[in-house]
Amino acid sequence: MANFEKRQLSAGLYFVATPIGAARDITLRGLDILASADVIAAEDTRTAKRLMEIHGIPLGDRPVISYHDHNGAQVRPRLMRLLNEGKSLVYVSEAGTPLVADPGYALGRAAIDAGIQVIGAPGPSAVIAALTVAGLPTDRFFFAGFAPNAKGARRRFFDEFSEVPGTLVFYESPKRIHGMLGDLVQTLGGDRQAAVCRELTKRFEEVSRGTLDELAAAFSDRTVKGEIVVLVDRARGIAVSDQSMEDALREALKTMRIKDAATVVSEALGIQRRKVYQAALELGKDK
Repeated sequence: MANFEKRQLSAGLYFVATPIGAARDITLRGLDILASADVIAAEDTRTAKRLMEIHGIPLGDRPVISYHDHNGAQVRPRLMRLLNEGKSLVYVSEAGTPLVADPGYALGRAAIDAGIQVIGAPGPSAVIAALTVAGLPTDRFFFAGFAPNAKGARRRFFDEFSEVPGTLVFYESPKRIHGMLGDLVQTLGGDRQAAVCRELTKRFEEVSRGTLDELAAAFSDRTVKGEIVVLVDRARGIAVSDQSMEDALREALKTMRIKDAATVVSEALGIQRRKVYQAALELGKDK
């Protein structure tokens, strides 16, 4: 027997969260909306149709429209026309909660600007699932999404979050996880507690916990598959005074270039590198 209720939906744009792994994680309300909407838009139409098939939701003659990063600008006007005609339209991302590292944002913004009702049906989220099992503080957290591909840009990206007073959450691909962990060690320090969560809610779910140094070593020669969420604890430890940092820099600058001196002092004192580098630049000007 189907576990959904087909009902009349009011006109508007519905965002429905879909499973990140286990198909039964979708909510009953999400199934009701999928069964009732006039039009279905999906980041991956195959995934959406398969989910509906698993839960016994008939598609009928309703259109299923592909909407993703690469065709958003072309498809969005069509979806907006349907909404302006008074249709109920549901959008589902490939997995997880729409608009979180997802192409649905521009569609939602366009609907809001047009005065169209936007409704969310919450449910699975890789961010929240990872925070649940990582064992790191959840009182405050910052979701940063995917880091850039290029090494230099990636390190600058991580550097921006070094002083955030909460748990950091990143998405990563299995091919880049080793390089990412190495760059996190260099920018945030190897002693921070962290967790690598892989294949959440799926058969081979794995959560690796430890310091960034330990995790970087553990993944250095591993070939892994699946979606990955990386979490890093906020900075902790004994505060180092600016005077102590400057004294160490002056000593290092006697024999090193500014860049090298900043790296050495940052690692020795456990201070965020950007701060040390800026101080080194100022000392270099004075000199």
